[in-house]
Amino acid sequence: MSDRGARGARVGVREVAAAAGVSTQTVSRVLNGHPHIRPETRRRVEEAIARLDYRMNNAARALGTATTRTLGIVASDAALFGPAAGIAALEAAARATGRWITTAYADGAEPDAVAEAVDHLLAQGVDGIVIVAPHTGSFERLARAGLGVPLVALHGGTGAERQAAGAALAVDHLVERGHRRIAVLAGPAAWSEATVRADGVASALARHGLTAVATWEGDWSAENAAGRAAEVAAAVRSPEGPTAIAVANDQMALGLIAGLREHGVRVPDDVSVTGFDDNPDAGFYLPALTTVRLDLPGEARRCVDELLGVAEPADGRPAELVVRASVAAPAA
Repeated sequence: MSDRGARGARVGVREVAAAAGVSTQTVSRVLNGHPHIRPETRRRVEEAIARLDYRMNNAARALGTATTRTLGIVASDAALFGPAAGIAALEAAARATGRWITTAYADGAEPDAVAEAVDHLLAQGVDGIVIVAPHTGSFERLARAGLGVPLVALHGGTGAERQAAGAALAVDHLVERGHRRIAVLAGPAAWSEATVRADGVASALARHGLTAVATWEGDWSAENAAGRAAEVAAAVRSPEGPTAIAVANDQMALGLIAGLREHGVRVPDDVSVTGFDDNPDAGFYLPALTTVRLDLPGEARRCVDELLGVAEPADGRPAELVVRASVAAPAA
């Protein structure tokens, strides 16, 4: 591990200069490729840069300051509602503190791509990084890397607890309406949010003395869920098939409902469906979708406060169940 990683603090030109026994001006000349530097001096500076894991901070260098008042976001699959809404909420929360955001996109399933995105943000001199829609392995790798700036995950920590509790609300509602045979359409297992929501569903089912009668895994998209409709429809028609399906996000719920309709299965007459996220279109689905709403602005404020080292970070409100028309009592 580098000296920088062991300290867990941002390394600047001053630290490199002290380690190399030269002036900060000399370090700047080496960084900028100045030709009139003695080879021995250049070697000492380059060794100090490598030992301290110094990353050139272009923005802070230009401003002559150790901070850019900019926060970085690493986002994956921002075309989906959840990540896109999270980024918007983070930008609003950052602006409220007089800060800006800069976003780098990477395939969350590729740890090297995520690491490259983080390096890009660090080179811009960001004061902290938020991972949006993290894959579990990528986030854990970054958390161990000693980046030198704070790192948080949107919906991490207490936010994860609220997601699990929100997923449980959907199950509780289905049980209250009389459902005992409940199936699950989960998100992709590599995503931490999918795992948290699935855990919340499983915990609520166990609390009611139930287990899922069937479980399918989607990729968050409406298209993928619609493609599973034939299999789901067959399960619904079976004698002990599900009378309700808890879906891990609204987009998959949309695709599933549309696909089931194509296969002659009506929601909620034949099977009830719940979603998660309460995206802006959820109330206009056919039928209007019963779903779970998260306090995204509150989650974003918590992340920004944690990055800025606020002693008592803001905390989001509990998840809320939004009851609409996609749930009914099971058919007799």
